[in-house]
Amino acid sequence: MRPTPTDQPTRASSSAVVPVLAFAGIVVAVMQTLLVPVIKDLPQLLDTAPSNATWVLTSTLLSGAVATPIMGRLGDLYGKRRMLIASLAVMVVGALISALTSDLIVMVLGRSLQGFAMGAIPLGIGLMRDMLPREKLGSAMALMSSSIGVGGGLALPLAALIAQHADWHALFYGAAGLGALAIVLTLLVVPESDMRAEGSFDLLGAFGLSTGLVLFLLPITKGSDWGWTSGTTLGLFGASAAVLLLWGVYELRTKAPLVDLRTTARPAVLFTNLASIMVGVSFYVVSLVLPQLLQLPKATGYGLGQSMVVAGLLVAPLGLTMMFTAPVYARLSAKYGPKFTLILGMLIIAIGYGAGLGLMSAAWQSLVIAVVLGAGIGLAYSSLPALIVGAVPASETGAANGLNTLMRSIGTSVSSAVIGMVLANTANTVNGVEIPTMHGFRVSFLIATGAVAIGLLMALFLPKPNRAPQLRASSEEDANLERAEEALRGFRGRVLGADGEPVARAKVTLIDRRGRQAGATLSGEDGSYSLAVPAEGAYVLAAKASGHGPLASAASHAGDDSAVDVDLSLPGEAVTA
Repeated sequence: MRPTPTDQPTRASSSAVVPVLAFAGIVVAVMQTLLVPVIKDLPQLLDTAPSNATWVLTSTLLSGAVATPIMGRLGDLYGKRRMLIASLAVMVVGALISALTSDLIVMVLGRSLQGFAMGAIPLGIGLMRDMLPREKLGSAMALMSSSIGVGGGLALPLAALIAQHADWHALFYGAAGLGALAIVLTLLVVPESDMRAEGSFDLLGAFGLSTGLVLFLLPITKGSDWGWTSGTTLGLFGASAAVLLLWGVYELRTKAPLVDLRTTARPAVLFTNLASIMVGVSFYVVSLVLPQLLQLPKATGYGLGQSMVVAGLLVAPLGLTMMFTAPVYARLSAKYGPKFTLILGMLIIAIGYGAGLGLMSAAWQSLVIAVVLGAGIGLAYSSLPALIVGAVPASETGAANGLNTLMRSIGTSVSSAVIGMVLANTANTVNGVEIPTMHGFRVSFLIATGAVAIGLLMALFLPKPNRAPQLRASSEEDANLERAEEALRGFRGRVLGADGEPVARAKVTLIDRRGRQAGATLSGEDGSYSLAVPAEGAYVLAAKASGHGPLASAASHAGDDSAVDVDLSLPGEAVTA
């Protein structure tokens, strides 16, 4: 049987596909930490007040949060590779705009365009599901998911080195160059997926979600400046709740929603997304605390007195360890499942932060913390797309992973706001300058530990997967066996033309009793196909192919002139699984 989108790749995939997609993810993640080395200098560099300068970071966060679920859905509808290239192209344009200006408003515009590229992460994961064989899928998605941390960790020392020895605009020229390289490599190496979702783009749903997210994230990121109990902050939170509630009602009623909330409400998806928020919180705490601790002067009594570049190098193992954790995750997940690796990752994170409370007195101790946390966060991040992909139909992979990536972004946003508030409220003022205290650093680590504990509780509620063999196979032999077992739990057969000959690359769609797509695949060269059934109930099978009639339903259906017949060998004429 020829590989299919829900089974194996739709076409022969190059061995370079995974590193190219992971590279694109790393390039996108670089945007998140690109300006960390010059944050304190931004007001002077842009000739503006500190409260205004924070918009350079806030704008990227907001645009990334809005773009992630939208680009995921567009990828499902019109092609994931196409939307990936579009995301990277917008990022390059934004980087060039920022490189050519020192004006605040223009800089914010450029940074907003750069944040738009965050949608590349779920798009890359979706492409991997559509084209990679099962035995390679788990480790590939783990690497792609971890690219967020890898890019952020590696960008710190490189950005610090550039900022110390060159004009700060060179950071954006470098980002634009990396983005252009990612586009070229994607065009040369990554094929387009044939998998498409049915329906049209939900424009009103996209507007509603975007509005709700902006109204929610804006007070989170600016609450410290405006005051958490101010009328502006509370008013925006209230408006966000109202808009998102109305958006949810609309999404439940529309036929082709931007986000299928019924799918999102499944325990496997819901608890994975809730755990993702907590993992995002824990990941960002170490990124905020360690660089400051390392760079504080020794005269404070607890600062480690390291340069910007050395501090970046000591934190960089956080991202490197996440990258090297991907193959370890693949082996553990193949044997025990992604739920186990998520729980194990969170336990390691908790150990890292707990031990870190007593490991803040030397630079080498920061290195130990970074390595331990990198291993835990790497395992946790790697588990998330596997859990999502195993719980949703193939045609919803992009949108579902986009929403999951959004949950992580919300976690990092909440982390940034809460930790920033903690460090500010516990700081000492010396000669008019606020200096974070060791007490503030330890409280931040305790908050991260608490977030991980909540995430661990969410992970324990995850149900045992009913179908995710494609994410757990560790060898070709295992994958073949699991494919055969999966076919017995659903529909399989051959797609035949009017002349009785097999029809290759016909799209076969499984439709549930509500008229929603429950699965899809492409027939092989011999016309064969197989589709897993997500749950018991009545279904309709529809097929269509170029040069043939538009569709076939149930066991068989005669189209117009050249109909496509679906010959079901299992379960015959019946449509009840």
